[in-house]
Amino acid sequence: QVQIVESGGGSVQAGGSLRVACTVSGDTNNRNSMNSMAWFRQAPGREREGVASIYTGTNPGGGERTTYAPSVLGRFTISQDSARNTVNLEMSDLRPEDTAMYYCAARMAPSWAPPIIQPLVQSKYNTWGHGTQVTVSS
Repeated sequence: QVQIVESGGGSVQAGGSLRVACTVSGDTNNRNSMNSMAWFRQAPGREREGVASIYTGTNPGGGERTTYAPSVLGRFTISQDSARNTVNLEMSDLRPEDTAMYYCAARMAPSWAPPIIQPLVQSKYNTWGHGTQVTVSS
């Protein structure tokens, strides 16, 4: 079994930066069966939406390795630190509309499988963290 823990949320003024991290722990064999990871967010009264995803598998073929929602493209960067089993989301030029609970999710699938289509869809992921709050004030 694999567990996901998010960290690094907090409060910042508009225009500032934050980094949230997602650490994966648990059974090593299962960790090796992760194909993709992603960040989603949910603001009060709104549906959960995909923010960014990253392919963490081993397939050398084509397909997008990282995907971003249009609203964060150019401001957010997702990256993987394999040695620490961590996926980071660097957020810059933050806006009040970025305020939300941020959730990390993992897709448990064979690592040799290629990147998935539509990686910012919730149903593609089957393991979730409990979230970390990001608040941006104007």
